[in-house]
Amino acid sequence: MKKWYDLESETYHGVVISSRVRLARNLVDYTFPNRMDDEGANHVIDKTRKAIETTKETLTSFFEYVAMNRINQVDKIAMMEKHIISPQFVKVKMPASLILSKDEAISIMINEEDHIRIQSMAGGMNLEKALEEANHIDDLFEEALDYAFDDKLGYLTACPTNLGTGLRASYMIHVPALETTGQLQFILEAIGKFGLTVRGIYGEGTEAQGSVFQISNQVTLGQTEYEIIDNLTSVTKQIIEQELIVRHKLLKDKRKFFEDAVYRSYGILSHARMITSKEAMRLLSDLKVGIELGVIETVDNKSINIYNLMAKIQPANLQIIYNKDLDLNERDSARADYIRDHLPRLIGG
Repeated sequence: MKKWYDLESETYHGVVISSRVRLARNLVDYTFPNRMDDEGANHVIDKTRKAIETTKETLTSFFEYVAMNRINQVDKIAMMEKHIISPQFVKVKMPASLILSKDEAISIMINEEDHIRIQSMAGGMNLEKALEEANHIDDLFEEALDYAFDDKLGYLTACPTNLGTGLRASYMIHVPALETTGQLQFILEAIGKFGLTVRGIYGEGTEAQGSVFQISNQVTLGQTEYEIIDNLTSVTKQIIEQELIVRHKLLKDKRKFFEDAVYRSYGILSHARMITSKEAMRLLSDLKVGIELGVIETVDNKSINIYNLMAKIQPANLQIIYNKDLDLNERDSARADYIRDHLPRLIGG
């Protein structure tokens, strides 16, 4: 089965790459994972797995179960690079497990910061679809599990910032024009007033690569799921509008510089024999914008599936693709090979 990120998915105006919803849930009668012993952790795993196996729908045919202590560190990091699991889940020492859909759109982390974290991903600006899928799994769990819930506080979570709906929604956005001109910083300072935050490519505490950021809600208490999504979507659309205005202004005012940057990026990506992930992400970012603005034309008018490429060229995923351990120089070489093989072809090129 194809993975959701392998499918040809239109980014929203070339800016919104993907949508993600995460629901945090905990079970009654068990302490939160940060204070739970191994016996309690195994009980939570067993209960959750049985809940999937005994649902009225045949979910087991669409999901696979992964015991995190049985896979190696490279596989864990590769899943993190593809946003299947969180950076924190890579480091979990207690018994933990992952329930993953065959297309990798839905991942359920057991014993991360909370007992259960249901994550749903979708391409483009599709938070409603992602929420619908996550809620469906959540409803099935709730039929078989006793969630920790308070009438005033909502769903009880390990971190107080997740109280209420337990919903964290986010868009992954590509905003090179705003970042290049320095306007992004003003936006970052302003969106906090709307209960939103912007983080790096892998979430809190990580840096942006290739002008890719995550914008998400901070507030989960006192709002419904749909109010959270409406607020996030409304602000994101304003960011999209500003990004597109600045892109076209740069193209109009500095066309030769813009064209030069795009063609140089393509030249390096299509000929380099070694390249770091940071440089590759920057050049792919330039090329993606160039294609979307018609500066450079590709066969079949193909753009770049940037989500797919940015995951596949990360260190752990490269080692899985080439099925061997790679040192730093070998990774840079393998990355260059992979990019050359997967770049869209230019018309007349």
